[in-house]
Amino acid sequence: MSRRARLARLATRPVSGLFARISPDDERNIADVLRTEKAGGVLLLVGAVIALFWANSPWSESYETLAHTVVGPAALHLDLSLAHWASDGLLTIFFFVVGLELKREIVAGELRRPSSALLPIVAAIGGMAVPAILYVLVNLNGGDLRGWATPTATDIAFAIAVLAIVGRSLPNSLRAFLLTLAVVDDLLAIIVIAVFYSEAIHLGWLVAALAVVALFGLLTRRRITSVWLLLPLGLLAWGFMHASGVHATIAGVLLGLVVPGAPDDSDEHCMAAHFEHLWRPVSAGFAVPLFALFAAGVALDPDSLVAAAKDPVAQGVVLGLVLGKPIGITLGTWIVSKTTRTPLASGLGWADVLAVGFVAGIGFTVSLLIGSLAFGEGSAAEEHARAAILVASVLAAVLGGAGLAYRDRHHAALRAPSPEDSAGASPAGGS
Repeated sequence: MSRRARLARLATRPVSGLFARISPDDERNIADVLRTEKAGGVLLLVGAVIALFWANSPWSESYETLAHTVVGPAALHLDLSLAHWASDGLLTIFFFVVGLELKREIVAGELRRPSSALLPIVAAIGGMAVPAILYVLVNLNGGDLRGWATPTATDIAFAIAVLAIVGRSLPNSLRAFLLTLAVVDDLLAIIVIAVFYSEAIHLGWLVAALAVVALFGLLTRRRITSVWLLLPLGLLAWGFMHASGVHATIAGVLLGLVVPGAPDDSDEHCMAAHFEHLWRPVSAGFAVPLFALFAAGVALDPDSLVAAAKDPVAQGVVLGLVLGKPIGITLGTWIVSKTTRTPLASGLGWADVLAVGFVAGIGFTVSLLIGSLAFGEGSAAEEHARAAILVASVLAAVLGGAGLAYRDRHHAALRAPSPEDSAGASPAGGS
């Protein structure tokens, strides 16, 4: 039987196993997200490169001056540096989009069914647990254990950009796995930030923030979408959350989660999809790149790099992202496969999972945020962690990109017509 005939049989029969074929609606959603995240990844890279050049140029002092310029009303305790506004303010938009993604995944996506949700959840847990364990092991003797969560996050924009560049022939089910994995990863990172990296909690302000979030959800449930009403409520929820001691970005997540994630009788599109369509370009095209501009400006001179390389903090971050992520994700997937006795879908191999795991080691946006929360902005440990995140992300991108490129050629070859098919075909397309 020719290769084309074998592929035709595979295409017409139901696909079973892990990473089985996904629905056409999910494929369209994936395509939309890939387009936006690819562009966002490029802009994020531009912001990071500008920051690196600026911070290591003769004008580095102006970069530090700009980043530490304080603006905002002191009476409301909002007299923050521009770098602080970027991490607490602009990233709230990013986390709002994350909340919307989570809501859609829970209501109508891969997380709505326990059977399909099990794989990305377990893989994400493994992809966070193993890096954290490696970091702790490296820092047990004389290191700084506060940063244990720094190497646990995946930057979806960079990961998708790598996937889009070198993984054009990969099955959509593998792309869906990476996207869902990243969403679950973000959820776990949000929980970590809220539980381990929040300050002393002021219950009154927290209750006020939750009340505003509930009102926001009630209005969106009644399909009231006036920007003049919802935007002030969002800002109020952010301000109350900031005053409560819980990291302000959590307000963005909660606001996204209370938006309805299923369409009603009057509209085939859900409110979460509507808001995601509006705010994803703002997040990917403005908020996250500007955050990168203020967060990625780390000194890369030889003395600074040598100091970082000797610090267990940097060593733990690099090991966690470059090795911990692929090991944890592959191990989690293997556990699901063995416990459910479900093999990988036809045509997929463990090399595909491992390559995706390496790409998931690109930790940037949330890793930088957790590093600043763990060590304090401007501290030596935070500087070393930032340098380690940049180096590890580059290494993970190179290794993951090479692995995906290799697997992409494998999957492209499976789809290509065999020599016997080409020889048997007439120039006119028939006999």
